Amino acid sequence: MTECYIRVAEDENEEPMEIPSEEDGTVLLSTVAAQFPGACGLRYRSPVSQCMRGVRLVEGVLHAPEADWGNLVYVVNYPKDNKRKMDEMDAASAVKIKRGIQKTSDLIVLGLPWKTTEQDLKDYFGTFGEVIMVQVKRDAKSGNSKGFGFVRFTDYETQIKVMSQRHMIDGRWCDCKLPNSKAGPDEPMRSRKVFVGRCTEDMTADELRQFFMQYGEVTDVFIPKPFRAFAFVTFADDQVAQSLCGEDLIIKGTSVHISNAEPKHNNIHHLFSNFPGRSPSLAAMFERSQYQFPSSHV
Repeated sequence: MTECYIRVAEDENEEPMEIPSEEDGTVLLSTVAAQFPGACGLRYRSPVSQCMRGVRLVEGVLHAPEADWGNLVYVVNYPKDNKRKMDEMDAASAVKIKRGIQKTSDLIVLGLPWKTTEQDLKDYFGTFGEVIMVQVKRDAKSGNSKGFGFVRFTDYETQIKVMSQRHMIDGRWCDCKLPNSKAGPDEPMRSRKVFVGRCTEDMTADELRQFFMQYGEVTDVFIPKPFRAFAFVTFADDQVAQSLCGEDLIIKGTSVHISNAEPKHNNIHHLFSNFPGRSPSLAAMFERSQYQFPSSHV
């Protein structure tokens, strides 16, 4: 039998690619895998039953159904683990696209020495990257520094780097972060923590950390004990956390839902003490997580 080509695609609705057969009419699995990495077989839809049928595979060789490949489109089979990873990658890519290009914000610099000037701030923060603006807040009457100021960078990555560490400015440790007013007067303060719902018991804190690190730096992962089918993940950047809210992501083959983690009640122990059969351990769990259930999950 002379060499022929069979039509192969990853999905029935995709445009197929022609794969060459061997002289005896068979197709090597390695030939398919060269074009579709990770492929472990082929299947096709029967013209008679309209059901999917598998192509016989013997020692790495695919054999034509009824001795003729015909003009059918053969769909690539992948191992379940590979498909799961591909689904997770697709979900991750979709969220990254959603995030898009991040814009920089004014950062508040707390704990400034009284003697620090705007030039001092510019010289110091200029070592991290290009500075757009610096300002030291001063008293309108005396002109004395109020002990804090603002800085803004050109690059978002520089902003993240600056926020992730403390700064020694003129002999004093200072903190640099997004101001609470960034959210606006009618909006809640933006949180760096997200609620991960629909978790399964086999998910570990390390696995959640590794998964969410693809979106940004993770500073904490908390899974309540005993298991409650949810977890909390905290990011270094609140914009990363907010970009994930509302997403359904696939972790270990399970679809989990990401939502806002609402700030805890100011008097959480008092809140729990009002419940019959109050549990100190439950109150401690919420104290540890620093957040209550999102309203959509209560």
